[in-house]
Amino acid sequence: MEGAQPPRAAEPTTPFLRKANTPPLHEEANTVVIAVVIALVFLTLLAVLVVIVVYLYKNKGSYLTYEQPAAETDVSVPMEDASSGGKEEYFI
Repeated sequence: MEGAQPPRAAEPTTPFLRKANTPPLHEEANTVVIAVVIALVFLTLLAVLVVIVVYLYKNKGSYLTYEQPAAETDVSVPMEDASSGGKEEYFI
């Protein structure tokens, strides 16, 4: 009986007992690199969107005109005499 080997244990037959089929290490690294690149793209787009919104909020309604400012003169338009008793019209 010197050459007798001990009986081997039966291989597990249930999915829980079988060794999980793990992908090789380089495939996991590729997946991580792809996930990081996608995350960086989304963060960059989000940052650009925030910068655009802040810029538009701060510059809301501000614009430059290159026209000459109207000359402020004290020339008043002569008005009719309001004491004449005529009917007055008011435009609202």
